[in-house]
Amino acid sequence: MKPVRTCVGCRTRDSRSALMRVVVAESRLVIDEAASARGRGAWVHPSRTCVELAIQRRAFVRALRVSGSLDTQTLEEWLSAMEIK
Repeated sequence: MKPVRTCVGCRTRDSRSALMRVVVAESRLVIDEAASARGRGAWVHPSRTCVELAIQRRAFVRALRVSGSLDTQTLEEWLSAMEIK
């Protein structure tokens, strides 16, 4: 049985392999490509729609249990580089 996670953007459940893990590093959202970094992680579909929805709803802040706002520039640059729509 494959591990299942919930996307913080669209709130649908999907297999772990279909989602990407995002962690906080020095108040910045960073993609954990190996999905093995220590600490809390949030799972999101690698689509611009889900990521923008999660940012708009402040879902990363809640899922990662951080206070204040997070710098999303790294995550947005990665999406642009991958040309994900």
